[in-house]
Amino acid sequence: MTALVAACSGEQRVETSAGGATATCTTRAYEEIGGPFTLTNQDGERVTEEEFKGEPTLIYFGFTYCPDICPGTLVGIRNAYEALPDDVEPPQTLLISVDPERDTPEALAKYVSSNAFPDNLVGLTGSAEEIASVADEFFVGYDRIETPESAAEYTMDHTSLLYLMDEDWKLKTFFAEGDSNPDDMATCLGQLLKS
Repeated sequence: MTALVAACSGEQRVETSAGGATATCTTRAYEEIGGPFTLTNQDGERVTEEEFKGEPTLIYFGFTYCPDICPGTLVGIRNAYEALPDDVEPPQTLLISVDPERDTPEALAKYVSSNAFPDNLVGLTGSAEEIASVADEFFVGYDRIETPESAAEYTMDHTSLLYLMDEDWKLKTFFAEGDSNPDDMATCLGQLLKS
């Protein structure tokens, strides 16, 4: 079976062994998605995926200049976490920038501290090569779109998925735009993360 992860900059095919026409949040574990990385967090510290092993981690690829989709997604994640059952801890949350030119550690530190976003949000950035490498591991497409008429001068078109990695850094499930409303996400996370 093949899953198609569409991005505005193209399509990538992933051979899968899970999911299918009746896929639910508990049947979206594709072992091809996810992998190692070395990036810089919002405090300027170099980190790898090893730092996040041992607990579930929810990953989103976005950027701080994103006008609506990225902040809306992060607000939705916070709302989903607030709707989790009392006995379920929210996963660690990572925002991996697809705009390393503007998303310095300092810019990320200011962005991830928003009260509207999850309390445990960590921002990650790196060189263009490091971002391309981690994006490849998650089959994330992104592309710079020039917008000379705007003050920002350009925007980033990117895949908008949320990836839930387990404590061993294996993909447990993912959420697409159509199935990532906060209540549905909370229900799925509650099923997958209940101790």
